[in-house]
Amino acid sequence: MTAATPAPFTADDYEARMRRAAEAAADAGLDGVLVAPGPDLVWLTGYRPVETERLTLLVLRAGQDPALVVPVLEAPDAAKSAGAPALTLHDWADGTDPYAAAEPLMGRAGRFGISDNGWALHLLGLQKLLPATRYSALTEVLPMLRAVKDEAELERLAAAGAAADQAFEEIRKVRFADRRESEVSHDLAELLRRFGHSQVDFTIVASGPNGANPHHEADERVIENGDMVVLDFGGLKDGYGSDTSRTVHVGEPDDEERKVHDIVREAQEAGFRAVRPGAACQDVDRAARAVIEAAGYGEHFIHRTGHGIGVTTHEPPYMVEGEEQPLVPGMCFSVEPGIYLPGRFGVRIEDIVTVTEDGGRRLNDTSREMVIVD
Repeated sequence: MTAATPAPFTADDYEARMRRAAEAAADAGLDGVLVAPGPDLVWLTGYRPVETERLTLLVLRAGQDPALVVPVLEAPDAAKSAGAPALTLHDWADGTDPYAAAEPLMGRAGRFGISDNGWALHLLGLQKLLPATRYSALTEVLPMLRAVKDEAELERLAAAGAAADQAFEEIRKVRFADRRESEVSHDLAELLRRFGHSQVDFTIVASGPNGANPHHEADERVIENGDMVVLDFGGLKDGYGSDTSRTVHVGEPDDEERKVHDIVREAQEAGFRAVRPGAACQDVDRAARAVIEAAGYGEHFIHRTGHGIGVTTHEPPYMVEGEEQPLVPGMCFSVEPGIYLPGRFGVRIEDIVTVTEDGGRRLNDTSREMVIVD
């Protein structure tokens, strides 16, 4: 049974986001923000065009109405988007210079933040027409733009996490032994869809020695009795992401497998306990990593402890050494330490966590204890 579909975001919601982005850009010393098709455009406007070589570009500047440069043949669809009432559309036709449509909105000079997935083709076109303009990636200049979620976004993330939990509770019931990783991966994807995901981004099933590769793609390896199996899966439900990991064992584990699993579980708990307003992102990484290093497995924890999540499954902030960004209520990110023993097995345990006024709250609630499967 899936949760009810939440009410859609309104034109007022999108207008507030665009205004906030323009003001944040001005505060950062930018002359504006340029947003190409992709997750930033969806979050700011609700518009999700087909991504082609034709220029579509949202221009946001403090003191100026939000404007969307759009191919004339796509203007009718843009006008139907949820955020359209808050936008001024500026269309251009094939055979004309699309960058000339952006020029009056940008001016002849200035420094702009541009969404990370903007095409080089378009950036170079703007630079050619407007040589006095300069550009920086949004992740660099406005990394926290989407990081702090409002209540409606938190509800969607919590629902996505709950749906992923339902998928785990079902997948642990299936038979693992003597089946290919790809078959279990397919089962997991179908479960995510059954519980409301419209998009499945990944269903990692990494058994035995494959578990030592954190981003292993499920292949034709047959899962054997005695294997540790890392499950890492997620996608989008109602536009917001899920991402969780649990490590199960086929049959009874040996003493070292139990030990390593317990260490990772303790590290994940330590990372979660480090979440509180005002703590630095790197503090979460340090807390989890300290447990694994103290146990003698530090060299086998080979990735950051976490990443932000929202309209994409990976976005700022990142829980990694050197990231001093303070945690703020409403931020959502993964806490996912792991130990990876090459040629043998791996263990990872991951929850999505949101920062609250006095600490953190998990958005995944399935057991973090060792789960035995058939």
